[in-house]
Amino acid sequence: MKIIVFGDSVADGERDEEGGWVQRLKRSIDAKRMPDSKANNIPVYNLSVSGDNTEGLLKRFDSEIRYLLDKDTPLTILFAIGLNDSAFFMNNNANWVSRKRFAENLKSLVAMAKKYTGQIIFIGLTPVDESKTTPIPWREELHYRNEYVKEYDAEIKKMCKENDILFIDIFGAFSKTNYKTLLEDGLHPNSQGHKKIFEIVKAYLIDKKILGKGG
Repeated sequence: MKIIVFGDSVADGERDEEGGWVQRLKRSIDAKRMPDSKANNIPVYNLSVSGDNTEGLLKRFDSEIRYLLDKDTPLTILFAIGLNDSAFFMNNNANWVSRKRFAENLKSLVAMAKKYTGQIIFIGLTPVDESKTTPIPWREELHYRNEYVKEYDAEIKKMCKENDILFIDIFGAFSKTNYKTLLEDGLHPNSQGHKKIFEIVKAYLIDKKILGKGG
């Protein structure tokens, strides 16, 4: 099996000295690999792009996944996208991608992914520290607000429920903690935040028997 992750800067591991939650997952799986055996031999490919949203991902998905196809190897696709879609442009008084368009894009991503595998998982969004993200310092017309993050996260959850797609709730898990301590700049998780996402995702993959208990 191969695990392929498509996401944004959070999935890309930005602001984490250890490379992010996807890299931690890859290292965890690689550590259990048996020499000269296919046991626990599950490569993890991170095709996440900083700043990406569902619009950008739709344009690149097919061309990028084709390079990793192997007819004899099943795929698990993880989507970790949507935080940038929820961002609010003050000058336009609108989200980066409208909720209606976002919902359509999610369905399109699932339809495209189903051409390659039936094992599709969406990773939920992370909350933000609005004291640091309204606006974000490097782009002052752009705001990230939890009211919108929640709405877009709910769209992902709704789509997954309607289409029998697996969903990992990160927003809920973070919200049960003092999540602001898990954020580096208010938007991106710090090392502890990435560690928490990795632990949640790994436990979920084991529970769903996508990974063995030792993975």
